[in-house]
Amino acid sequence: MQKPPQSIDFALKETSPKIGAGAVTGDKLSSTYDLVEQMQYLYVRVVKAKDLPGKDVTGGCDPYVEVKLGNYKGVTKHFEKKNNPEWNQVFAFSKERIQASVLEVYVKDKDVVADDLIGRALFDLNEIPKRIPPDSPLAPQWYRLEDWKGDKAKGELMLAVWMGTQADEAFPEAWHSDAASVGPDAVASIRSKVYLSPKLWYVRVNVIKAQDLVPNDKSRFPEVFVKAMLGNQALRTRISQSKTINPMWNEDLMFVVAEPFEEPLVLSVEDRVGGNKDETLGKCVIPLHIVQRRLDHRPVNSRWLNLEKHVIVDGEKKEIKFASRIHLRICLEGGYHVLDESTHYSSDLRPTAKQLWRPSIGILELGILSAHGLMPMKTKDGRGTTDAYCVAKYGQKWIRTRTIVDNFMPRWNEQYTWEVFDTCTVITVGVFDNGHVHGGAGGARDARIGKVRIRLSTLEADRVYTHSYPLLVLHPSGVKKTGEIQLALRFTCSSLINMLHMYSHPLLPKMHYIHPLSVIQLDVLRHQAMQIVSTRLSRAEPPLRKEVVEYMLDVDLHMWSMRRSKANFFRIMGVLSGLIAVGKWFDQICNWRNPLTTILIRHPPHMDTRLSHADAAHPDELDEEFDTFPTSRPSDIVRMRYDRLRSIAGRVQTVIGDLATQGERFQSLLSWRDPRATTLFVTFCLIAALVLYVTPFQVVALLAGIYILRHPRFRHKLPSTPLNFFRRLPARSDSML
Repeated sequence: MQKPPQSIDFALKETSPKIGAGAVTGDKLSSTYDLVEQMQYLYVRVVKAKDLPGKDVTGGCDPYVEVKLGNYKGVTKHFEKKNNPEWNQVFAFSKERIQASVLEVYVKDKDVVADDLIGRALFDLNEIPKRIPPDSPLAPQWYRLEDWKGDKAKGELMLAVWMGTQADEAFPEAWHSDAASVGPDAVASIRSKVYLSPKLWYVRVNVIKAQDLVPNDKSRFPEVFVKAMLGNQALRTRISQSKTINPMWNEDLMFVVAEPFEEPLVLSVEDRVGGNKDETLGKCVIPLHIVQRRLDHRPVNSRWLNLEKHVIVDGEKKEIKFASRIHLRICLEGGYHVLDESTHYSSDLRPTAKQLWRPSIGILELGILSAHGLMPMKTKDGRGTTDAYCVAKYGQKWIRTRTIVDNFMPRWNEQYTWEVFDTCTVITVGVFDNGHVHGGAGGARDARIGKVRIRLSTLEADRVYTHSYPLLVLHPSGVKKTGEIQLALRFTCSSLINMLHMYSHPLLPKMHYIHPLSVIQLDVLRHQAMQIVSTRLSRAEPPLRKEVVEYMLDVDLHMWSMRRSKANFFRIMGVLSGLIAVGKWFDQICNWRNPLTTILIRHPPHMDTRLSHADAAHPDELDEEFDTFPTSRPSDIVRMRYDRLRSIAGRVQTVIGDLATQGERFQSLLSWRDPRATTLFVTFCLIAALVLYVTPFQVVALLAGIYILRHPRFRHKLPSTPLNFFRRLPARSDSML
């Protein structure tokens, strides 16, 4: 099926930025900061002062330092009644915007009416030394203060002044002249930062049975179930089939939890005494730090735990201890990878337990250079403005660039590095507008400008890729381009053999195949993991806000979308277009031109209730089927059915997307999109052709039959090497909005 070409405005563009590494050849310079354009800065580190004179009647002073360069002015915090203050603050002035020839540093005394000058130090910009990392930081020196006339004043100031680049260690924490309009309270929210996702575990609670329960109403058979709560997650077992005081369940409940473990696991045994009324028969609290951690599928030891019950006696809460117990197996699963991203865009596939990690296979370097053509995201003083920053996520490491204030063409030129353990992973880079630069209210949100996904398996090793990526966002009115971001990437392989060997490994850790979780379980657990990650990162300082994390993790990817479903359908049609053409040709040949073949199919059609699911239909589903069009049902029922339809359609949409992904993986076998995978496949085909050429067909058929019909003892639950290889092939799901 021929697809119309994409608009040039939405296309990827190759660029040639002035970076240290060659954009095409991949030649490296000695600098380790070679994927970005160098930006020159004048750095001023204000360390401390001593022997400052008293300026008020009490003999004390309230000193602060003002660093001035042309029209730009940075100010330290002030101290009250302190003659030997320490600041240790760094100021960075962009060389591009320097128009003065002298750096002025003033020490002033804060006063109610007008601030008094204590002294100053002047520096000629032509005399300032240049520092290039990895040189050691410049040692600060003491400078005697002067008055307005140039005469010596009382007091000394310790400073370090040097010219450097954004590779300087002082750069992330420095006050920047580009953000001079930002108030002191908001400075922390515009700085660059590195974050780490919390370490996530699956908690498996196998509820086996309870013993010697004491229901309040002994005249009825108890209908008992177990409710488990962990933080804001709540799950429950089914009602036990054995309606006795010794009920059995043998049911698994799965939770997600993050280190450090803040909440205990709370289990309560409940009796369903009425329609919506449950009675607690006992409760136990289990701290997670004492729970056994397992790395494989070997069973953990079961435990009997006493159940406690509280009753109100004379208005006081009293604990009753009795012989009721519950039998459990609880473990922290270290052999699974806790999915907090969509499997299509996963940036990490390692198990939780570090002991099971394979060695890294390389390094990913990302240079975030600049953006241009950004749209105004908010209004300030009657005009549109954008305060843009970038977030990149790969594995457990998140990075956030500094915010460039009030600029539609921001230049970040920041470089970051990640360890790579699997090339079948995706790095995501998002661009956002900072809604808290000018003291945004508590409800202010960081608006999304757009994001880019890049699959590592499509990158050649040791080559530098420099492209300008369109930033696209979907609005109710359609897709909109909000600008472009310029990135530089390099994947450096440390072990070619290990990297090629990865193509034979399962995509996920072994436990996902030995003890697989259901699709519904994975969806629920993924949602819980996303909530935990977004909550933890939003508590950092400066916070990586919840709306940012959810956008980066595609938290709403599995919601129903007619547009996405159509896209997945046409992906399948594109994959199957060749087969469809062959099928039409075959249909023309076989359209009742061979009567003997037609006579062989003699079974008359009949209604199959199982096939139609008519024998298991819920009454509400039948009521919906016989409803009029348009509906005549009340709005609450229609709303419930609509939500149910969205839920089902979301799963159908996911299945269609998965089918399209499998087909596109077939196409990518020979498309060289993943050059290593195509090389392996072509090499295999050549070897297979040679083997088939020299081996009789009967021998090949015999060996294939023996292998396919081999005894279960010689089979294992892990996927085969060809299947592992196929699952690692790239698909076009990375390009989906």
